[in-house]
Amino acid sequence: MKALVYTHYGSPDVLQLKEIEKPIPGDSEVLVKVHAATVNRTDCATIRAIPFFVRVVTGLFRPKKQIPGTEFAGEIEAIGKRVSSVKTGDRVFGFYDQGAESHAQYLTIKEGNVTTIPGSLSYEQAAASSEGAHYAYNFINKVNLQSGQDILVNGATGAIGSAAVQLLNYFGANVTAVCGTKHIELVKSLGANKVVDYTKDDFTKQRHKFDFVFDTVGKSSFFKCYHLLKPGGIYISSDLGYLSQNIYLPLITPVIKPILGNKKTIFPTPKDIKGSLKLVKTLIEHDKFRAVLDKEFTLEQIIEAFKYVEQGQKTGNVVITVGHDRKT
Repeated sequence: MKALVYTHYGSPDVLQLKEIEKPIPGDSEVLVKVHAATVNRTDCATIRAIPFFVRVVTGLFRPKKQIPGTEFAGEIEAIGKRVSSVKTGDRVFGFYDQGAESHAQYLTIKEGNVTTIPGSLSYEQAAASSEGAHYAYNFINKVNLQSGQDILVNGATGAIGSAAVQLLNYFGANVTAVCGTKHIELVKSLGANKVVDYTKDDFTKQRHKFDFVFDTVGKSSFFKCYHLLKPGGIYISSDLGYLSQNIYLPLITPVIKPILGNKKTIFPTPKDIKGSLKLVKTLIEHDKFRAVLDKEFTLEQIIEAFKYVEQGQKTGNVVITVGHDRKT
């Protein structure tokens, strides 16, 4: 089978498309014939091993998993003897934040990391429906969200941001979304109540106060957004921030809450992929969620896709279409 392989960390230039052996599923795994995948910020950071300490998980000197990719959609070709939730022939989509090795024609993965594709949803749409929604849902799970609360979403057109706007709208929040001029109508269609055009206005200088500020692109900071929060408000970022401040500030701000007006920051450590997949599947079935797609590349063009994502200007998700020939 064809697969994207890297044997050492670096820029997208370390990636190579190679022919390798098709994997065999374990007792609790499924073998998926991949039809679509995505390239996202996580993938780009993984091949570069950024930040450095992630090597504790990914491999200190070279990658433990040599095929990148976290989310996918495809067809189950085989199942392990302990698998019961899905069957051979099912159309499925799934996600694994520690590496699904989805930039390949086939992959094996635990059954809990896949779910069936709703209705006639395309593989491309399905593949882009899990990673952003998973991280967005973990933002929401970190706070005691109540219907009618005011939330600001910075980076509302990214994979996480576009998912966050839709999920927050579903849960009844009042969403103020930050995006560029050309995406205002898109963001409104996702459920934003108000839009701030960052090309014209600095969102951090608003007078309006928010219960929560979600920075889904990591381009602000707790200190820049502190004054936007209501008393008891919470700031969350998808990025580690300058000098990895978003890791240690959550340990400090709860201690000095009285000084900060009871405001704090939380780091959204993601968990419960199965729960996220269940939620997004339900929302898709009820026409309450749609993945925003930017560009499509073929598996043969995937290195170009990595370089495009690293520019930091994508809208929603970059999709990889995976073809198959008789040899696979």
